[in-house]
Amino acid sequence: MPAHPLTRPSAPPGRRRTTSAVLALVAILATGACGAATATGGTGADALAPDAELPAEVPVGTVLRVGDPTTQKAFELAGDELDSDFSFEVEWANVSGGPATTEAFRAGSLDVGAVAEIPPIHATWTGLDVQVYASVYRENWEDAPIYEFAGAPGVELDGLEDFRGHRIAFSPGQAQGAIVLKALQEAGLTQDDVELVELPSTGDVYSTALAAGEVDVAPLGGTQLFRYLAAYGGDGATSVEHHLRDDASHLYGPTDVVRDPAKAAALREYVAAWAAAKVWVHEHPEEWKQGYYVEDQGLSEEDAQYLVDHAPVPDLPSDLTEGVARTQATIDLLASELGQEPFDAANLFDERFGPVAGEAAAAARDGGEQ
Repeated sequence: MPAHPLTRPSAPPGRRRTTSAVLALVAILATGACGAATATGGTGADALAPDAELPAEVPVGTVLRVGDPTTQKAFELAGDELDSDFSFEVEWANVSGGPATTEAFRAGSLDVGAVAEIPPIHATWTGLDVQVYASVYRENWEDAPIYEFAGAPGVELDGLEDFRGHRIAFSPGQAQGAIVLKALQEAGLTQDDVELVELPSTGDVYSTALAAGEVDVAPLGGTQLFRYLAAYGGDGATSVEHHLRDDASHLYGPTDVVRDPAKAAALREYVAAWAAAKVWVHEHPEEWKQGYYVEDQGLSEEDAQYLVDHAPVPDLPSDLTEGVARTQATIDLLASELGQEPFDAANLFDERFGPVAGEAAAAARDGGEQ
């Protein structure tokens, strides 16, 4: 069984500490990596060619298994304002996040999932053949980054160059790990200039490690950042912005799915609805705050308002050229830093869906202005 694909095997002792929780996570991922590949109808003589036009008609009986709980909630809250009366059956799965989505693909139980930038890259390096179907970015990415770098109480951070000599929370294979490596590159630092402490980025692990003094710096976002600074700002905890792109989010899935003509047609329909949902959420902040953040996620009014105040303006481009180029830069950086083979980012994207998402988003905005 192969070693964890995003851990550099030659890392010097002492540079990186690994907790028992991470070892357990690695074992789970490695077990999944040895499992059976996803099987769909996208193989053989009837497979849809990568350069063929996407089918527009969905055959009767088509089922699409979707792990996208946020969009599912948007359809529920929007009601008739969004057209989610699909011509196929949607089997919603309560699956989110990179590791869980990737493992669902391996198990053959999911067709499409919603993730950040890194999971499709990570999945490729673990041997999964996957495609990004659609992408959303943030028009206001400079003013509304996903992450900031928080310092432990008493750690002075005025810029990224201040990371030198500090212990930084690090999650290889996830967006939090990538932004750490991007920040080091931006600051002209290397892994030898810091100590990367491998921790799972789930829950409040990062903020708890900061508060306990187990790490000096960690990327935090959303309510984790808000709560951490509110709780420990009086003790000297601060944060620093990185001014780097960390805003990519994708719909992606196994390549076999989009090679199945029936599922490809269903994906086309879903991508259009997904794009419209992104616009609806942005244009209905109060409904989203109450229906999703407060009632569905159980956040306090204060936490929910913080998220609304820092909400992204969705950018759903029809042309993914710039997004592919940024992904290529990320692939090249991670390959260099984590001992992986670089690959062509263009092969990761099925750009046929770009116009589908872009046109649907534009139509949703036009409809909202009428």
